[in-house]
Amino acid sequence: MLASYLKLAFKVFLRRKFFTAVSLFGISFTLVVLTVAIAVFDHAVAPLAPETRQDRTLGVYFARMSGPDMAWHSEPGYLLLDRCARGLPGVERTAIFSAVQTSFSYVNGRRITSRLKRTDAEFWRILEFRFLEGGPYTAEDVDAARFVAVISAASRSRFFGDGPAVGRSLEVDGQHFRVVGVVPDVPEIREVPAAEIWAPLSTSKTDTYRRELMGGYMAILLARSAADFPAIKAEFRDRLRRLEMPDPKSFDHIDAAAQTRLERAADILVAGSPARQLIGTDDGGESHLGRFFAAAGLLALLFMLLPTVNLVNLNVSRILERASEIGVRKAFGATAGTLVGQFVLENVLLTLIGGLLGFVLAAAVLHGLTQSGLVAYAHFALNGRVFLCGLLLAIAFGVLSGSYPAWRMARLHPVQALGGGAR
Repeated sequence: MLASYLKLAFKVFLRRKFFTAVSLFGISFTLVVLTVAIAVFDHAVAPLAPETRQDRTLGVYFARMSGPDMAWHSEPGYLLLDRCARGLPGVERTAIFSAVQTSFSYVNGRRITSRLKRTDAEFWRILEFRFLEGGPYTAEDVDAARFVAVISAASRSRFFGDGPAVGRSLEVDGQHFRVVGVVPDVPEIREVPAAEIWAPLSTSKTDTYRRELMGGYMAILLARSAADFPAIKAEFRDRLRRLEMPDPKSFDHIDAAAQTRLERAADILVAGSPARQLIGTDDGGESHLGRFFAAAGLLALLFMLLPTVNLVNLNVSRILERASEIGVRKAFGATAGTLVGQFVLENVLLTLIGGLLGFVLAAAVLHGLTQSGLVAYAHFALNGRVFLCGLLLAIAFGVLSGSYPAWRMARLHPVQALGGGAR
């Protein structure tokens, strides 16, 4: 029976080639846009190297210090993270690192701009970088404030051409570092690991950062398991409440939250600018994750609405042309449920064909986006997660746009259908 339905569906598609072509265009264009958006989001937050342990990693990315007359929104300061994020129960490792800083170097009269990140040694033990040369700097290097650095493959090319880099020196903002390791380039949308040069925290030009509660630093926490997340978050909030404020008259309260990578992305996308990220609530931090998924689902539905309506109209026209066929089927005992199932199946098949075209076009768009360099070092591509999301969207598209025409068709009286009427 299914084979007969599929054979009939292809004959119907070929009967009105123009309608079929218009339908496929609308379906494929809609799915291209949605698939590309999903692929970009996936590339930003999915558990990809070096962030392969996201299933048990939390991060502290943002803080707000407020008082009677003012508020300060920024990354947390080193002092806040050192006092509140280290030694949390259920956490195996804690890494503190700076936000990316723009740095400048001069090689043979040529200025090189790089993205510099200063980290502790635990940074390399939580994140799983693949080393092309050498290895990471150690806790001893950090404690001794040794001027060593890990660089990206792109930095190796800019500083040293095609030759090896380990053991060689480079100058960054007037400081000279010895290269101890080289890692693959990290897309700049991966907020935690992304940089082009990594150096020990202790090589900062001043140690004032150690006394600051706000500004310029983040932390990641590797938990024993995701089951420990609630207790870790609660303990972190409790430590924040007990944190002594240096100037209570100006700032008497500080908020931050330990978040998963997905929660962090949701906060950015839903709340917008850092100044509007509402993480400082009375319950100790508010995640926008639920609102993000609700908003994303609503936007996807609204984006699909117009092509769905157009496809419904095309399906109604195509089905009304088949009134005689419907009348014959009903006269020989076909039930409304059977007819609805047949026509919904035909429409889902059409959307799946459009979806396949959409996947091909989406792959081309993602390749072009990668080649454009719009997002530095990103390699956008389709994968199993993106393909599954696109497939589910295609099926939903087919069911939504095929249900009403099929229901309307199934309600035709056999005599009316045989007469070609469809009022």
